[in-house]
Amino acid sequence: MKDFAGYELSGASARSHAALELGMHEFRCYIGDPVATVERALADSPELVMGHVLKAYLYLMGTEPGGLPVARDAHATAAALPANERETRHRQAIGHLTEGRWRAAGRALEDLTVEYPRDALALQAGHQIDFFTGDSRMLRDRIARALPAWSKGVPGYHAVLGMHAFGLEETGDYLHAEAQGRLSVELEPRDGWGQHAVAHVMEMQGRRREGIAWMRANTDNWARDSFFAVHNWWHVALFHLGLDEVGEVLALFGGPVYGKASNIVLEMIDASALLWRLHLRGVNVGNRWEAVARNWETVAAAGNYAFNDMHAMMAFVGAGRARAADAVLEAQRAAMDAAGDNAQFTREVGHPATRAIKAFGDGDYAETVRLLRPIRHYAHRFGGSHAQRDLLDLTLIEAATRSGQDRLAAALRAERASARCEASPAAVRSARTGPLSAAA
Repeated sequence: MKDFAGYELSGASARSHAALELGMHEFRCYIGDPVATVERALADSPELVMGHVLKAYLYLMGTEPGGLPVARDAHATAAALPANERETRHRQAIGHLTEGRWRAAGRALEDLTVEYPRDALALQAGHQIDFFTGDSRMLRDRIARALPAWSKGVPGYHAVLGMHAFGLEETGDYLHAEAQGRLSVELEPRDGWGQHAVAHVMEMQGRRREGIAWMRANTDNWARDSFFAVHNWWHVALFHLGLDEVGEVLALFGGPVYGKASNIVLEMIDASALLWRLHLRGVNVGNRWEAVARNWETVAAAGNYAFNDMHAMMAFVGAGRARAADAVLEAQRAAMDAAGDNAQFTREVGHPATRAIKAFGDGDYAETVRLLRPIRHYAHRFGGSHAQRDLLDLTLIEAATRSGQDRLAAALRAERASARCEASPAAVRSARTGPLSAAA
């Protein structure tokens, strides 16, 4: 039996094939419950290799410490089943991921999609790995290589466009990125990643009113039954914060961003990052830090991904949890001696960035400046987007100001203003209506 892209599926029945395709669609759009869907597929066909593959990726892409054992079990089950070449390559990539070899997994999936460019799951998993490793060029180029094999008639085309849009945005091609992102959402209004790619463009160009309008015009599409909704609401909050609408930001935090006090790592990152931006402005956020810090304490000592560590530290600083803050630094010291790529992520960027956050909380603003200045130009090496890592620049500027380094602070503000200038009206119109090829 073949999947919708025309690739062979080992161990599939008609029923499990349908469930697998639905799970893939849910994952591409970040909607529904793809874990439950793939479990239905596996209940029908326990030898469905790509079912176990999808399950493993679902548990790996959230950087949840608790997801690793499940992913390892899924990998072991898949490894014991008969598989074709494409499926074997997926198993190899998952094996690398479960051992913390992010870059090797990304390369394995890169090679896979050279041979099988319509494998949407390989593209999506690879795209996420490029995000977690901070490889902006591959965020763009991994997808660009495969685009000629795609067209509107192939299921999942919208997701490929959305991923391409995000890669283009992260490499500074805002005009092309916005066009691809808008087309992605036009083809599939529920594509949360395409929606988010356009939001990133508007954030980087300082188009805050337009960003709010873009996001609020179709919230039912990207927020309903979506496990990516919190991050997209976070973008809405950033637009309001850029307009100094602090009351609206606090309302969003208490509502769709963190009203449910999630213990999902990616959602705790958004909560920490939003409160820290308010903290840098001197906004009194009351006891809002407490719920975030409490949930971080259950996972912060895992030391499995440096980008997470820094955001956990923000919560512990904000809530005044000194012991938890020290535990994060101790876990990072252990991580730097461990195997896997996170040792390098932590050593190069994560540890100094996390120490800088703690120093800021301790009121040692000169130390914050000392720690952040050397790493800010290669901070992408520990993952995240430009919009997320902007927090490091904001912290540096505020620390320079508070430590009396006024000329440095002024220089940094001038740099920031130059990098985030408003897009011209003509460029915005061109992005919306220009004759750009979808596969360009």
